[in-house]
Amino acid sequence: MPVNAHPEYLAAEKEYLKAQTLEEKMEKLKRMISLAPKHKGAENLRADLKRRLKKLQEQIEKNKKAKRSSRQGIKKEELQAVIVGHTNSGKSSILATLTNAKPKISETCFTTQSPIIGMMPYEGVQIQLIENPAIESENYDKGLTHTTDTILVVATEIQEIPEILHNLKSSPAKKLVVFNKIDLYTENEKRKIRSTLQSKRYDYIIISAKTLEGVEELKEKIFKSFGKIRVYTKEPGKEKSEKPFVLPKGTKIKEIAKRIFKQKTGNIKKIKIWGPSSKFPGQEVGMDHELQDLDVVEFRTK
Repeated sequence: MPVNAHPEYLAAEKEYLKAQTLEEKMEKLKRMISLAPKHKGAENLRADLKRRLKKLQEQIEKNKKAKRSSRQGIKKEELQAVIVGHTNSGKSSILATLTNAKPKISETCFTTQSPIIGMMPYEGVQIQLIENPAIESENYDKGLTHTTDTILVVATEIQEIPEILHNLKSSPAKKLVVFNKIDLYTENEKRKIRSTLQSKRYDYIIISAKTLEGVEELKEKIFKSFGKIRVYTKEPGKEKSEKPFVLPKGTKIKEIAKRIFKQKTGNIKKIKIWGPSSKFPGQEVGMDHELQDLDVVEFRTK
């Protein structure tokens, strides 16, 4: 504590010690410098404050460069969702539960320092999930939320949700509210949470990454959020393909035929279909038939 320090300086010092992010620390440190005693006996104090400020500025710039580098290194897959939420909301646990990723999971605040990528298999398709560092952290990557397809808004308290959604208002991505740590609540409390979320008209799901309650439903909701359908193909007399085509809703058979046969769609003499859009198994249809999720299409050529 400096000799003859003004009460305002001491108050600024307390605020500095409470600051959680580097940016907050820098702001409070600048105020401490402006309020530091000007007498000769405080020369060492002022010099120390300036050294600390320089180190903070260097660290912030280093983090910005690392963030830009990290973003450039992420190749966006066809289906991508970004996990967003406050520190200790269980984002890392959700990523570890849904994907092959092994993020560091800890009760310590701001454990995740950079985006972590995992791939979630779901009924024949691979979905890229990215955990963004805590939304209140200096490492939070806003760029990811502006380019992704879906944002999983993870929360453990209802009052957190409007604040997070407000921060995401400029993102065109679909928002799915994931209310986590539901294992901490009684069945009656769960009913009240569902009722509140429904009354606020959120697209939501309540889960527990710990007990896996709601996890399978979450996977389904993530896939449905993309507005895509999966269409399998088969050769006559054989089983359907292992990997489906992932297509926009409303796609017609002629679009998938172009992908397979390129400019030779005229060689197709018969098309059969099995699945939700067929009236009966093996129905013969035309090129303008609209496909549905999990359809199986068979092309016969001349």
